[in-house]
Amino acid sequence: MELLVSESARSFGGSRWLTLHALAVFAFLYLPIVILILYSFNSQGVGGFPPRNLTLSWYQTLFQDGPIWESVLNSLIVAVAAMLIALAFGVPAALALDRAHFPGKAIFRRLVLLPLILPGIITGLSLLMLFREADVKLSLFTIILGHGTALISVATTEVFAGLQKLDRRQEEASLDLGANYWQTFWRITVPNLKLSIIGAALLIFTLSMDEIAVSFFLIGRDNTLPLEIWGRLRRGITPEINAISTIIFVFSLIAIVLWYRLRVGSEGSPEIAGELMETTGTRNG
Repeated sequence: MELLVSESARSFGGSRWLTLHALAVFAFLYLPIVILILYSFNSQGVGGFPPRNLTLSWYQTLFQDGPIWESVLNSLIVAVAAMLIALAFGVPAALALDRAHFPGKAIFRRLVLLPLILPGIITGLSLLMLFREADVKLSLFTIILGHGTALISVATTEVFAGLQKLDRRQEEASLDLGANYWQTFWRITVPNLKLSIIGAALLIFTLSMDEIAVSFFLIGRDNTLPLEIWGRLRRGITPEINAISTIIFVFSLIAIVLWYRLRVGSEGSPEIAGELMETTGTRNG
């Protein structure tokens, strides 16, 4: 009995220590963000703690700041275009990895993941050298190409994960019912991958909006939002930076939550072609 009590006490003590450790880690990660958000409402700007006389005046100032919103528009253009490029190359790459058999497939699979491993400074510098050799003028177009190239691996891994969960019997049932490969792809494969593709698009969009390393090397005359913020921070932290950072955080949080819910939903989604399989079984019977 005493042994059981001793083990229970040690277990409780260990659990409490792990809880405190987890709370300390979360505080270290997210307390600075909470402070940043509080200061975006502080009437005294970035000085004075704790914040007093909370106000929305800094947000009003932010919405009247033309250069900030020009950079926001540039970032939105870059993110949408990079998302389309990454999906256009990433989806076929994922299909090739899952369905095709060719020499060097194992090497190709590792090379696809390389942009996720390489530091952004290496990707940006290598693309800068390429554009210099090709005599391409730096602009938003070069940033779009840089982001799209760097994020192809994200699209590939997300769609590949969706393909691994796909029940191939659905496609076989479609082919047995007389559909050709293209009809099966568009009516069975793509609908089953819809959540994976949307989740990849959200993740790519968010990562592109926050990207600074690649953008720094490929920027022309037009700033993206991260570079505009970085340029202003060299002159000191201003309340407008706190306000725009808060908006970015909320937007990124929403996008990531949507991506996570879509990914979880794809794991438990109903089978799209179940009726086809039942129909096939009925006909064969």
